[in-house]
Amino acid sequence: MSVTEIFGKTVIKANKNHPALSRGILRAGWEAEDLVFRFHPHKESFPADQYLARLMMDTMLAPLRTPDQSVICSIFTPCELVQEAQLHPYNVEAFSSYISASYAESACVQKAEETGISDTLCSYHKTFLGAAENGLMPRPRCIVYTNVTCDANLLTFSRLARLFDVPEFFVQVPSDPSEDAVAYVRDELLSLKNFLQDVTGRSIDDNALKARVERSKRTLSSFEAYQSARADRYVPSDLVTPLYSAMTANILLGTKEEETYVNRCLLDLQKAGSKKGKHIYWMHTLPFWSSAVKKYFLFNENAQIVGDELSQVCSSDFDAEDPYRGMAQRLVYNALNGPADRRIEAGIQHAKQCGADGVIWFNHWGCKHTLGMAQLAKAGFEDAGLPTLLLDGDGCDRAHGGEGQTLTRIGAFLENLV
Repeated sequence: MSVTEIFGKTVIKANKNHPALSRGILRAGWEAEDLVFRFHPHKESFPADQYLARLMMDTMLAPLRTPDQSVICSIFTPCELVQEAQLHPYNVEAFSSYISASYAESACVQKAEETGISDTLCSYHKTFLGAAENGLMPRPRCIVYTNVTCDANLLTFSRLARLFDVPEFFVQVPSDPSEDAVAYVRDELLSLKNFLQDVTGRSIDDNALKARVERSKRTLSSFEAYQSARADRYVPSDLVTPLYSAMTANILLGTKEEETYVNRCLLDLQKAGSKKGKHIYWMHTLPFWSSAVKKYFLFNENAQIVGDELSQVCSSDFDAEDPYRGMAQRLVYNALNGPADRRIEAGIQHAKQCGADGVIWFNHWGCKHTLGMAQLAKAGFEDAGLPTLLLDGDGCDRAHGGEGQTLTRIGAFLENLV
């Protein structure tokens, strides 16, 4: 049994009778990991990825360090307003991934199901809800969420608002991308500004917000340039950097830290060698814990994951002069909002951008949006000349592993790529 597994069992055991103690143990473990990232980073990773690991760890520690200055957000919430209100955003997918990495997700999933949550609900949401019910998650200042793109959002966040007894704000995004929808969402974001000012007692300056949204635009543009430039380069790849990138590209978009990360990525390319092995573009979330996936993609010169869909759901083509309109455009024209073909077309564009030799479409257990369009996506990618593997599994809950099948199917897929 590894040290991490022992740590997870300790957290679960303490949580049965002493929730506050278990949360303290969880924080202590994450603080220790933060020190490891700072002083003993993984030597195979490029400096930008080492920086990103620390950035993501600090983001997950923020709600444990200062819960009254933290806000639970859905992954695609435009967080520039939250940041200007001096609150720390964290979300379902990231927090649950860290619970899973700590080998504590099983107790959280069990707790959620004991309270009546269906076993078919996304395991990220079950883990998040269970962590809240178990006392592992601290009480936030407020909750802000949207309906893009996960239908579980509507259940999870309203339930958490009742459980924690905190104010909530829901940004409803029309599923038909249009300029009328942008105008509607812009008005909602103006209301969100008032909500955050009321909750915190702090004023949000529109000029500062504009500068932050302009930084978001620069950051997204630079990341697009990085993805294009890495097409013929070799960047050592692990299984958590794509997840970190997906999380920070959403909840930390607009921060100086996120812009620094992307600029460091561009610098890293200056020392990167020529392309090695196969380039794989990953659609949807990634089972970082899977030994089968590690075998083929963990610092492997023969195959690397060079892009992740969730890092590129927003284009840099938006209006930064009007920050509310710009954020509304990012929500309405999010690649995952609207008809399935918009998501597929964006995936094809981004896979080709980074020089992908093939695509893995991950059918995460419980994600109806992803499962429902899988066959349509496979046909679309392959018509565009991108061989595609539909891979079933779970990004968070080890109980839905299927490691033998995963190992066999990825191996066969990679062997058949030209």
